[in-house]
Amino acid sequence: MPGHASPARSERSAPAPAWRSHGRTRRSTRTVRVAVSAAVTGAVVLAVLLVPPLVQLDQQAVDLSLKLRPPSWDHPFGTDDLGRDLLLRCVYGLRVSLLVGLVAALVATVIGTAVGAAAAAFGGWTDRLVMRLVDTFSSVPHLLLGIFVVAMFRPGVWPVIVSVALTHWLSTARIVRSEVLSLRSRPYVDAAISGGASRWRVTVRHLLPAVLPQAGLAAVLMVPHAMWHESALSFLGLGLPAHQASLGNLVQTARGSLLAGDWWPTLFPGLFLIIPTLAVAGLAGASRERINPRRRSELML
Repeated sequence: MPGHASPARSERSAPAPAWRSHGRTRRSTRTVRVAVSAAVTGAVVLAVLLVPPLVQLDQQAVDLSLKLRPPSWDHPFGTDDLGRDLLLRCVYGLRVSLLVGLVAALVATVIGTAVGAAAAAFGGWTDRLVMRLVDTFSSVPHLLLGIFVVAMFRPGVWPVIVSVALTHWLSTARIVRSEVLSLRSRPYVDAAISGGASRWRVTVRHLLPAVLPQAGLAAVLMVPHAMWHESALSFLGLGLPAHQASLGNLVQTARGSLLAGDWWPTLFPGLFLIIPTLAVAGLAGASRERINPRRRSELML
């Protein structure tokens, strides 16, 4: 009838449902997160590299007349209980903590990569023995094992690095082992073995290069973890000497000031520890999505 549309025509003229995609919003959010993380990381690197040589001040200089001054133009972060500039002390403390984190993460990654690749490449009883040792060490808390290692040496930077490195290679070994086990079934590995290549040559030429991106990502993620571990040891009085500026020492010496109502000696070293950790975690998350595109596509759904 005129004026009445048939059901078929009305169905054809009905607009198709619009599927809303949040992919662009998530991509823009991820881009902003990566940009902010990269900017913060770059600022941290520039601060620890440029501030000590450019600022000709002694971060150990004591001036009791400036004891526990609140933040001001002359001292943006205030002063500590000995009248030392807290901003300069935080930069030096971040420099030491970052050095410990980087070196310890590098050593732990090398150890974990070598152990995980050897266990997966040789297989059999070697793999079972190595992984049982890894499980045994993993059953002991990292901090407790680190305290045991540090207690055997005098307080200093290198005992802390050794302690952190020897307690943080276990996760890297598991990651590398699982990756190598998945790569052993690839056709090019079978072809190399069929061609007469030794197990050592296959591991060095084919397996290790394939797991280096995962090992590098594990090293990046380990840096803030190592910084926190060093800060915990220094806070307990077992890490760096008390006179040497580190973020853990700064927080440890500020406990009395915090109870007296002076908040800045505790707040700013804590921020110097938390903010770089979040920045590195943001960059590591972006790197993980780039290394594993399938994971990124799943996150975009």
